[in-house]
Amino acid sequence: MQAPGRAPVLVAAGGTGGHLFPAEALAAALKERGIDVHLATDRRAARYGGAFGDDVVHVVSSATLRARNPAAMARTAALLGVGFLQARALIGRLKPAAVIGFGGYPTIPPVLAAVRRGVPSLIHDANAVIGRANRLLAPRVTAIATTFPDVFRGESALAAKATLTGNPVRPAVVAAAATPYPAVRAPLRLLIFGGSQGARIMAEIVPAAIRRLDAGLRGRLAIVQQVREEDLRRVREAYANLSVAAEVAPFFPDLPARMAASHLVVSRSGASTVAELAAIGRPAILVPLPHALDQDQFANAGVLERAGGAIRMVQETFTPQRLAEEIAALAAAPQRLAAMAEAARSLGRLDAADRLAELVLSVAGINSRR
Repeated sequence: MQAPGRAPVLVAAGGTGGHLFPAEALAAALKERGIDVHLATDRRAARYGGAFGDDVVHVVSSATLRARNPAAMARTAALLGVGFLQARALIGRLKPAAVIGFGGYPTIPPVLAAVRRGVPSLIHDANAVIGRANRLLAPRVTAIATTFPDVFRGESALAAKATLTGNPVRPAVVAAAATPYPAVRAPLRLLIFGGSQGARIMAEIVPAAIRRLDAGLRGRLAIVQQVREEDLRRVREAYANLSVAAEVAPFFPDLPARMAASHLVVSRSGASTVAELAAIGRPAILVPLPHALDQDQFANAGVLERAGGAIRMVQETFTPQRLAEEIAALAAAPQRLAAMAEAARSLGRLDAADRLAELVLSVAGINSRR
C-alpha cells in the first residue's frame, strides 16, 4: 500500500518482454517498499502490461527508427514528438519521484520529458552492449543501471554514472531458481523456444536435427518446444513420426518452471532469456538473432559462453547436422552438462530487482522502508 505523501515512480518500457519483464520485477520490488508504480508504454506492449493493472498503464506515442530514408525519419520524429508532449503532461499529473526507462524507443519520450521537467531519471540496459535508445538517453539521465560490467569501457563520463545491478527477473524465475539441476538420466529433457522473432528457425532446424540422432538417443529424449501457430502441425507430426516424446505449443505460461526442469535449452539469446538461464542455472545452445544493428544477442550469448555456461552458434552454422552433433556430444557427457549449469548459475543475480529498486530510491531521494 502506498505510504501517505509518497510520490509514485514511473517506469517506461515497451515492445518486447525483454524490456517489460525487468520493469515488472522492479515494480514488484518497489511495491514491497511502499511505492506505487505506473507504466508508460506504447500500443504494441500495452497488452502485456497486465501485471501493472489497467489504472496505472499509460499509452504514450512512439515509433522505432527502422529505415533511414528522410520520410521514415520524419515520421518517427513526429511520433516521438507527440509522445514527448503526452509524457510531459503525464508527468505533470503524476508528479513522480523518478522516471526509469528500460530501453527501446518507447522509453525516449517519458525519459526526455522527465529530464526536461527536472525529475530524477534513470535508465536500465539489459544487454551486454547498450542499445540505441539508451545510448541517446545515457548522457542526459541522472543514473544508469547495467546488467553486465564494463558496458562503458573507455567512456569515463558514462561509467561514472553507471551501477551494476544485473537484470531483474520475474518472481516465477526466482522461484524456479530454487530447483537444483536435475540428474542427467532418461528422459533427457530438451526445451526449445525462440521468441516471436525466432521460433520459425527453431521449427525448421530442431526436428531435422533430432532425426539425425541415433535411435537410442532419440528414445531418451523428452522435448518441450515453443512454435508459431503456423508451424504447430508440422512440428508435432515430425516428432510423432520419429516416436519422440514431445510437447509442442505456441506459448508456455510456466516457461521458468519448464526451464528449471530441463537438462538443455536451445534458444535465442535475448536479454531476458540470458538473465533467466543464469538465474536458474541451465546449460544452453544459444543462436543469436542475426542482422541486429547492435548485435546485442550475439554479445549476450558471448557472456554465457565465456563463463562456460553455453554454446554460442551463429545462425549461419545452426544446421541440423551441427545441432545434432552438439546434442549428441552433450548427452554423452552428463558431467559437462552439470558443469555448464553451474557456470551459468555463477552469473545469475537473483537480487537484481532489489539492487535496482535501491538505486531508484537513492536517485529519487527516498528512504527505503520495507
